[in-house]
Amino acid sequence: MDRKEKIETPVGTFVAEFSAKGLRRLILPDFPSAFFPFNAGEYGQGLKGLLVEYLSGKKVDFSLIPVDLSDLPPFSEQVLLLLREIPYGHRVTYSQLATMVGSPKACRAVGQVLKRNPVPIVIPCHRVVAKGGLGGFSSGLEWKRWLLNLESGELRP
Repeated sequence: MDRKEKIETPVGTFVAEFSAKGLRRLILPDFPSAFFPFNAGEYGQGLKGLLVEYLSGKKVDFSLIPVDLSDLPPFSEQVLLLLREIPYGHRVTYSQLATMVGSPKACRAVGQVLKRNPVPIVIPCHRVVAKGGLGGFSSGLEWKRWLLNLESGELRP
């Protein structure tokens, strides 16, 4: 049985959808107009705790959060699972990710998979950039820029 859960954070309310297999979808709030410092230590280590810690500028490993990608085509699942292995603070290009997945000419297909990523941040599609710039992001370029700056240390609470 699927369930939805609201996750309140200082940058807005996320909505997480879970199946029996794991996280199916994570919906980001509208881009925060301001960043407010907060104490992440008061939260547990579930998804909420990890999100709050991550948004506070701490290096977080979301790989322990099970995700349910069973509704996706095999290529999409392969791309997203491989993307989970891109470390915090690192970036790859769409063409590099296409090569990593074994389809070096599938840059656009990889971009379409990332556009439909059901669990952004947990599967860090924001870490994939275009050769000449940011590329796209389903939740908006403001979020992508903000997340990349957070991970690079340029943004600190």
